[in-house]
Amino acid sequence: MTTAPSAPPFSIGYGTNGFTDHPLPEVLELLHEFGYGAVAMTLGHPHLDPFAPDLEARLSTLRSRLEELDLRVVIETGTRFLLNPREKHRPALVDEEAAVRVDFLHRAVDIAAALNAECVSFFSGILPLGTSPETGWHRLETRVAQVLGHASEKGVLLALEPEPGMFVETVADALELRSRLGDPEGLRLTVDIGHCVVVEPGGVRGALMDAGPLLANVQLDDMRSVAHEHLPFGEGEVDVPLALATLTELDYRGVAAVELPRHSFDAPGLAVRSMAALQSAWQDVQAERVAEQWLQQAVARIAADPAALPAVFAAAGRSVGRSPLHPATDPTAVLHGNRSDYARGELLRRLAGFLSPGQLAETLLSLYSGGDSAERRGVLRGLGSLAIHEPDLPAPVVAAGLQMTAEALRTNETGLVAAAAGPFAAAHLDQHNWRHAVLKLIFMGVSLAAVTDLNDRADDELARMAADFAAERQAAGRPVPDDVGLLLRTEASPTTSLKES
Repeated sequence: MTTAPSAPPFSIGYGTNGFTDHPLPEVLELLHEFGYGAVAMTLGHPHLDPFAPDLEARLSTLRSRLEELDLRVVIETGTRFLLNPREKHRPALVDEEAAVRVDFLHRAVDIAAALNAECVSFFSGILPLGTSPETGWHRLETRVAQVLGHASEKGVLLALEPEPGMFVETVADALELRSRLGDPEGLRLTVDIGHCVVVEPGGVRGALMDAGPLLANVQLDDMRSVAHEHLPFGEGEVDVPLALATLTELDYRGVAAVELPRHSFDAPGLAVRSMAALQSAWQDVQAERVAEQWLQQAVARIAADPAALPAVFAAAGRSVGRSPLHPATDPTAVLHGNRSDYARGELLRRLAGFLSPGQLAETLLSLYSGGDSAERRGVLRGLGSLAIHEPDLPAPVVAAGLQMTAEALRTNETGLVAAAAGPFAAAHLDQHNWRHAVLKLIFMGVSLAAVTDLNDRADDELARMAADFAAERQAAGRPVPDDVGLLLRTEASPTTSLKES
């Protein structure tokens, strides 16, 4: 079997704007020590003053040090108050007067040339109140054309970054400007994956795919969809493995740098944790690639020899591994399964494409009855995948699924019970048995995060049953699981409400 690449094709970097309490030489030393291969250097205070009288000498020393440490570099121009001490990011390219901004970008191009930087990243700015969009486009076209001319002379790429709230807010806006300028070769794009969950209609993958070969610079961070606030990985909604996988699919070979401009108070620790998070995300990407390769080969083998299915199904764990799908939140893989669970479930979903309903039902029952616990979990996860992708499952498959779900719920194996409470149960299990499945998870100490559509299906009868269960536990002097509070139809927690009554 082919193996996934051990390292991404792009360089992981870190932004100096996340290290504003450290001198630049120390920043570079730390990033090298922490395993980073690139630095995204924001011009201005406190690291590299583009207006310094001895700038040429500083750049010569800096370039030598970057080469010694084998650090690639991109130039970032997002210093907040460099050009105007009273107003952030002013003047902008879309302001009425922007000569100072254009001059600054020319200087940034010169610095990039001196450092052999990958590109100069820049933004449009916020359109002033009362200014029409056409005026904004005209100003942007005129001024970016000026900077492009200078960059072309110096052999430097420009990378326009869409920013939430700015005139150029999305990748589509950036492509619009490029089109208006005649699609110049020297104008590419910067994409911040955090911004994608805030403003991009197609999310992270859609924005990166839209940028495609024009992608010249990437910024990495987490973010919530409700606010343009750069967050450490794991604190927002960004699917980081998906972002890294998409960059790999695009064969992106530039710099992808962590962008946390408000976290200098914990810069060294956060740089270490960010690298660990990115390495973990990359391992997820590799594991998914291995799983996909196994799935393609497994489907092909079974299509050629249907009798091979039991052996192929049993071998999934050896081929794709058994690590949890969500190690941070589900380290034991009880709630969401492990990689072999996923691979087996996905294999069954793909086989459903060329099996009749009767054959599929018979196959599911045979694999479940003849399998060990791991294989049975895979069948139940496959049922869940089928329920998600085919809301109107054929009657024979539903009947087989209900039979296997009932058998799983009679066991005391947490992994089987959790898998049985997933999407198939949410769609097809009757309310009486569904309630008992939920209560069984609580009794077994398994988080109700395993239950699909809990809020939609929970009812007053389930709340009554949960309250009775909690009262019995308290009467016996035993602790009440926190998840009981998810079922009680009250704003108070179960322990609080029962103790006070």
